[in-house]
Amino acid sequence: MTEYRDGDRCESKEIHDDLLRIVNEKLPDEDSLYDLAELFKIFGDSTRIRILFVLFEAEVCVCDLAAALSMTDSAVSHQLAILKHNKLVKSRRAGKSVFYSLADNHVRTIISQGMEHLEE
Repeated sequence: MTEYRDGDRCESKEIHDDLLRIVNEKLPDEDSLYDLAELFKIFGDSTRIRILFVLFEAEVCVCDLAAALSMTDSAVSHQLAILKHNKLVKSRRAGKSVFYSLADNHVRTIISQGMEHLEE
């Protein structure tokens, strides 16, 4: 449990109706907030982050991903299925191979901004 210091709380309870009105107008509905939280949970796994970083650089097949990350094809496939289900990666077939890439530039932006935040 987080402990609060004296300077972390208001000295008196005062509701600022004008601010609450603005917040309530902009706050997404509960379903949207839940979906957003679920999306961020996907980024909470270091294996999936490693996969996304590889895909940040190149479109690759499962075999290449497994070799690059020292993982089994099965383990990589499992994580790719989660990423694909959550629309973070996409795949395309080329002959006998299936190549994976980031689903769109939004994924690239999320990763880039996360790294920029860490480097501040």
